[in-house]
Amino acid sequence: MQEIRRFFLGAVLRQILVIAPIEEGCKFVGVIIPLFFLQRRYKFRATTVFLFTIAVALGFTAEENWIYLFHDQALPLERITGTPVHAMLSAPWGHALGRYFGSTRRLNRDRILIFTTWLNSIFFHALVNTLSAAWGFPSLIHFLGYALFPLLLWMFWRWEELLREVQGKRPLMLIPGNKPLVRYWERGLVLLSLFLGGNAILELLILVRLEYWFKPDIFRFILKKYY
Repeated sequence: MQEIRRFFLGAVLRQILVIAPIEEGCKFVGVIIPLFFLQRRYKFRATTVFLFTIAVALGFTAEENWIYLFHDQALPLERITGTPVHAMLSAPWGHALGRYFGSTRRLNRDRILIFTTWLNSIFFHALVNTLSAAWGFPSLIHFLGYALFPLLLWMFWRWEELLREVQGKRPLMLIPGNKPLVRYWERGLVLLSLFLGGNAILELLILVRLEYWFKPDIFRFILKKYY
């Protein structure tokens, strides 16, 4: 058991110190170099920079998918479901870059915000990869995998909120309560919704992967149940 824990800890450190910084660094360089050379010719809006970051992240994912599939290192379904993850991971520092390049006054705090959000992306990148790899470990470590899809669901909500902010729209209020007890209750409901919704998506993907969804008996049962 101790050897498994040491191996898992080594995998976590590898994600934090090697994998996540390299991948987030490649995406960051792919965004910042064109912006640096084009900023003298064009006036960038925050929305433009944010969407450009998402496009670069999706391009990085497409290249990564091609490598995995070409070398038979993953199933097509796994790569398809993981395609938006890189975009959601890069959203925080893409938002910070949008604020920096879209502002007429480029303050030092905005530069610091770019760096801190990049570190935030590294942390969540390592966390997503660690939770994804937890399925391959026995014992209690295996159950960490059930936190993956709730986390991805929250990251998608965060991506939408950042997009609404750069577009100048009002944020969606999930916790509108004013009293502390009410806010704690609403936070608990949000966490429960994320856990149930995320793992519902996970179970649906498992059904599709095992081809249970396409078996005539299962498909007929679903039609009778809901129609």
